[in-house]
Amino acid sequence: MNDARDLVDGRHVAIVGAGLVGSGWAVVFARAGLRVKVFDSQAETQAGALRSVHEQLTALERHGLLAEPAAHVLARVSCEASLELCVDGAAYVQESTFERLDVKQALMRQLDATLSADAVVGSSTSGIPASAFASGLRISPQVLIAHPVNPPSLIPLVELVPAPATSARALAFATALMTGVGQSVVHVRKEVDGFVLNRLQAVLLREAWALVEDGVASCEDIDKTIRDGLGWRWSFMGPFETIDLNAPGGVADYARRLGPLYRSIAASRAHAKEWSEELIKDVESQRRQELSAESLAERRRWRDDRLAEFAAARDRREGS
Repeated sequence: MNDARDLVDGRHVAIVGAGLVGSGWAVVFARAGLRVKVFDSQAETQAGALRSVHEQLTALERHGLLAEPAAHVLARVSCEASLELCVDGAAYVQESTFERLDVKQALMRQLDATLSADAVVGSSTSGIPASAFASGLRISPQVLIAHPVNPPSLIPLVELVPAPATSARALAFATALMTGVGQSVVHVRKEVDGFVLNRLQAVLLREAWALVEDGVASCEDIDKTIRDGLGWRWSFMGPFETIDLNAPGGVADYARRLGPLYRSIAASRAHAKEWSEELIKDVESQRRQELSAESLAERRRWRDDRLAEFAAARDRREGS
């Protein structure tokens, strides 16, 4: 793994958008030894950014996931009063603003007027291609998608998706930087809505909602199927390796044996059916029976603790 500090050569990383994802990114870069400057146009979000970073770092330290005291890492993070101050002199900018096309377009126009010619911009967008908000600009060759899984400080995957205008240099830099800060890089070879992660998740969610609507199973039993079934394997291997190991002759044998079943399942679904308001109310009601609205924040903290435990166990396994 390369040293990210050598890659940025004394410069800093700018985080634009300091919500859950942005603050998580700040942790990722700061714990790798980089200086991080943060800016958010929403004063309230900006005010809570350092507190959020501190809470995340404290949790990582508690689980043994930091190489140095949390206070030392936090000292490398600062908030700036303006976008211009945040990105001035940055080697890399991680954009994590609202998931709205107009917001991202407006920000890219601002960056076009201020950003240096060699800084690379990665967007945390969950599914909007970079060509939709960064085309026809001076900085277009410098922009690509760097989509994480939330929280990025605990789940290492990042999807890198170049636009047609993205330069090879920008993609190479982003790849080296993400690898250097400990992320697991997926290269998405062409622009497609939702990229890879959310397209896979979309198929699973479509079926989950449909099974509830059809009265096949409850929300809790569907969650249990993933949590206590598929998720056990998926926590350390992907779908292709899973099926490769699930037939005596490997993946081709599996495809011949079970391909007809999967084709019939796929053919049984309408692929463009919306989640109706009635169905949403049903799922919401079932979920609130399992977890009250007042307990959501506490449960998110529980989730992050479980993720940290998993990350620590994985680090120990890979280091043994």
